[in-house]
Amino acid sequence: QVQLVESGGGLVQAGGSLRLSCGASGRSLRSYVMGWFRQPPGKEREFVASISFSGAHTTYGDSVKGRFTISRDNVNNTVYLQMNSLKPEDAAVYYCAASGEFPARVYGYWGQGTQVTVSS
Repeated sequence: QVQLVESGGGLVQAGGSLRLSCGASGRSLRSYVMGWFRQPPGKEREFVASISFSGAHTTYGDSVKGRFTISRDNVNNTVYLQMNSLKPEDAAVYYCAASGEFPARVYGYWGQGTQVTVSS
């Protein structure tokens, strides 16, 4: 099994940037498709981005395309989410997740989440 821990969240002004990290332990991230999800206050969890085992393929939710970039470092067992041009509606708890299949349909492992707050 893999354990995931997110970091990098915080408070940022609208238009600013943050980079989230997801560190893994217990197993190499090479074995997993990785995804980022978010859950705004009072709303359902939504898909943000995913990246294939090698990093060759990425997908994004419509609301973040062109602003967010997912990447991975399999040597250091870390996945990143670079978030630029942040908007107040990007505020949420952000979770990273791991799936053993590509394309990923079910993510079996989740981190505890990191809070992102965007002030207007």
